[in-house]
Amino acid sequence: MIDFDKKGKVVVTCKDRFSPYLEREILDLGFMPIEVHRTHIELEVSLNDCISLNLHLRTASHVLYEIKSFYLHKADDIYRRVKTLPWEEYINEQTYFSVISNVDNPTVDNPLFVNVRIKDAIVDRFREASGIRPDSGSDLEGAVFQMFWKDTQATLYINTSGETLAKHGYRKIPGDAPMLEALATATIYASDWDKRSPFVNPMCGSGTLAIEAALMATDRFPGLYRDHYAFMHILGFDEEIYKKIRAKVERKVFVNPSLKIIASDISLQAIMFSKENAETAGVADLIDFQQCDFAETEFPEGGEGVLFFNPEYGERLGEEDELPETYKRIGDFMKQKCAGYTGYVFTGNLPLAKKIGLRTSQRIEFYNGTIDCRLLKYELFKGKGK
Repeated sequence: MIDFDKKGKVVVTCKDRFSPYLEREILDLGFMPIEVHRTHIELEVSLNDCISLNLHLRTASHVLYEIKSFYLHKADDIYRRVKTLPWEEYINEQTYFSVISNVDNPTVDNPLFVNVRIKDAIVDRFREASGIRPDSGSDLEGAVFQMFWKDTQATLYINTSGETLAKHGYRKIPGDAPMLEALATATIYASDWDKRSPFVNPMCGSGTLAIEAALMATDRFPGLYRDHYAFMHILGFDEEIYKKIRAKVERKVFVNPSLKIIASDISLQAIMFSKENAETAGVADLIDFQQCDFAETEFPEGGEGVLFFNPEYGERLGEEDELPETYKRIGDFMKQKCAGYTGYVFTGNLPLAKKIGLRTSQRIEFYNGTIDCRLLKYELFKGKGK
């Protein structure tokens, strides 16, 4: 059985280019990163701290607690090295478990082979000790162990999350080409929205950006929408401690009376989907949904706030040759009606973005899946000559 209060090396993974925003979240929770990389952040914390990280983090993918790091030259050595580890301290014979591998080694051409050898080693250790073998498979429903192996250095972890944290659990109707919840959160962090001034999201689609903005502005964390994690299947897990941590998460939710979030879309279906997702998230009453062309969106004029577009960019929906006029209209709208706001356009098509016709003050790099994207920032100054 593991001591859940014992500190160890923890790696919090994220999508490429998310780490600056993940680092901000981790610092806000009171933890101090040891190292920050493009796709992960290293910490020295306990498994009980991992529970808190899992319940709070919006931009993370997984929280990994290190078991053992060792030299591993070739695939034939996996079984022997893994079998020597004390797996009976982590799970028992009745525990269902899964294995995930990330491998970059010339002796391996299929990471599934590594998964199988690790599973075999764990199962055989139990079978030889007690005659009973735990069940294993690909479903992340029980304990999850993960190996990272690059060249000759391999590390085994307890994956305390299981299913990815990047999906926040409230979106029951994704709509067409939905934005990953963690990506939506990261782009809102990148916008430096103050969570008090208006957040306006024309062309809202299934509402992910507006919903994430409402969740962030009222301290509603992803752990409120999920009740199962892989850490629950590790020996030493104390359900009462989990309940206390979750209760603290619930108590953080607060009323933000000045909050004004507007989401519009020309599609009635998109607005219906957005409202249903917002209902599931418990923030429908915090968002003003409007069915209209984006240029007809009603929002407070003349004040400061964030105007956030996530238009189609040819890779996802529709045909690219239909979009230049849309981008031009976005630029006209921002220039003519949005003075005082800071405008943002998230796109994976920079040639199309030129049709906006405004000068960017910043181009922030992101990936949407494998698509190289930019969050384009536009300062929409009041008055002439600025």
